[in-house]
Amino acid sequence: MKLSFGEKIFHCVNNLLLVAAGLSCLLPLLNIVSVSFSDYSAIASGFVGIWPVGFSLDSYKALIDGTPIVNCFQNSVVITGVGVVLSMVFTILAAFPLSRAYFYARKAFTLAIVFTMLFGIPTIPAFLVNRSLGIIDTYWALWLPGLISAYNLMVLKTFFENVPAEIEEAARIDGCGDWRLLMQIVLPLSMPVLATLTLFYGVGYWNAFQGLLININDPAKYNLAVMVQNMIANQSLLQSLNNLQQHELEQLITPESIRSAGVVVMLVPLLLVYPFMQKYFVKGVMIGAVKG
Repeated sequence: MKLSFGEKIFHCVNNLLLVAAGLSCLLPLLNIVSVSFSDYSAIASGFVGIWPVGFSLDSYKALIDGTPIVNCFQNSVVITGVGVVLSMVFTILAAFPLSRAYFYARKAFTLAIVFTMLFGIPTIPAFLVNRSLGIIDTYWALWLPGLISAYNLMVLKTFFENVPAEIEEAARIDGCGDWRLLMQIVLPLSMPVLATLTLFYGVGYWNAFQGLLININDPAKYNLAVMVQNMIANQSLLQSLNNLQQHELEQLITPESIRSAGVVVMLVPLLLVYPFMQKYFVKGVMIGAVKG
């Protein structure tokens, strides 16, 4: 179909705005990566742009040798791995019965769940509840409050409702019960939305910051997000973590290069996962949209 002159102008302006928005997100990231791989003299003189100047791995060496980044990385993996498994299991177990028409009072339960989306959880009451449960200074203080996301639950529930009724009826005729229906019929047909929600939960747990600071007292249990934020906010922390005098630190690396290296280490796992999951995004998040 031939586009009119006005439509061509609209698409041109729209594409330019999208390119500008994409560059506004990409260029700062490229600068951070370049600073982490550049040598001291280039960073100190301010010559680093979007490409590394004087390629060097000193920042990453100092980060690994002098900071608890390896331990924090392991903590992030534990928090994310266990949290995603728990959240997906309980989200599936909650969404499946709510998607069945024969479930008693499912509309009332659904309305109650949607109602919780209108309000956030206050910090102090949440902390008091966690303390009364005895889970302060444990990762359960992160996993239990965020066990099920109401938004993710509604998305999965809607997807389960869209599974063809004929498939369920055929399975029932063959003697299939609810558990077998869920495990062998519904879940294999729901892989796109399951992959999308897994990534949503994973990003949330990987970037956990405020909840961890409030509920975790032991610095040995901090994750990458907290460590990187501490390096960004507290320059003296870089000196103490590296066990170097200030003049020795300046001779080897700059605080900016260590901060950038920490940010890169934190972002790399997510950047590696996103390209493989991108194809599921549109189908996963558009469940329930109006179809023409």
